[in-house]
Amino acid sequence: MKVPLHVVRARRERLAQLIEQHRYLPVQELCRRLGVSEATARRDLAALVREKKITRTYGGALHEFNDRFPSFRERQSKAGRGKAKIATTALGFIERNRTCFFDSGTTVFAIAEAFRGHPVTPVTIVTSNLPVGEMLAAIPGVEVYQLAGQLLHLQSTLLGETARRSLEFWTFDVAFLSAEGMNVEGLWNSDAAIIEQQRAVLARSRRSVFCVDASKLNHKAPHFLLPWDRVDVLLTDATETKLRRAGIPRPLGEALQQLPVANAERSLPGTRDHVADSGEDDLPVHVL
Repeated sequence: MKVPLHVVRARRERLAQLIEQHRYLPVQELCRRLGVSEATARRDLAALVREKKITRTYGGALHEFNDRFPSFRERQSKAGRGKAKIATTALGFIERNRTCFFDSGTTVFAIAEAFRGHPVTPVTIVTSNLPVGEMLAAIPGVEVYQLAGQLLHLQSTLLGETARRSLEFWTFDVAFLSAEGMNVEGLWNSDAAIIEQQRAVLARSRRSVFCVDASKLNHKAPHFLLPWDRVDVLLTDATETKLRRAGIPRPLGEALQQLPVANAERSLPGTRDHVADSGEDDLPVHVL
């Protein structure tokens, strides 16, 4: 039976909206949401490409993201001092005989570099970050596992549905995660596929540690990740004053911790002992 033209147009409009909202969805997911066959979904996608309402590439929007977003090497040269301060403090959350997740991104890579200089072993590291895996696999007592997934060579990371499925094998004691923006609403990231993978990691983690340098403050990336009441720990080189001006909430009933970088390696993971503020060079640790 021939489907009326107005029904086809409405369905294709809905399809275009889904792709605009999520940036990437597998064909099977599009079929489920629209209640159509794969053949129909592919015809609709082809029609939208002809009408220039969407750009369709092999692998969906992941390739588009890989091409348009600054590469790993380009981002590595930015905010180096802040990332190094965050990395030093992050070491206090790694304990022996634990399983840790290392996210993609250059701030998490800085944590790996700091860990290489002061390894805590034995420990298991799971990562989507190719440079992190390569670096840490050489350390005795460190077991490194890479996620399966689609390789984005410019971003040096593994993403997509296969990567999310490979997370089902793991439960993490602590996950070190990155973000491209933070404001009063919460944390933001640059692509829907990254958001989906991070949410899968969060669902399998006992503790999340978000590592976000001060350049991301008051910045909104295209996709919202989560609000502050769902963040366990924020590590940032942004000062308490700047965080307060941005409207980022303090922990209920507690003052913002100030962990001087010199004390970071001897700090105990999860401790809420207040360390006196020694100035603008301290690294605020926001425990929410």
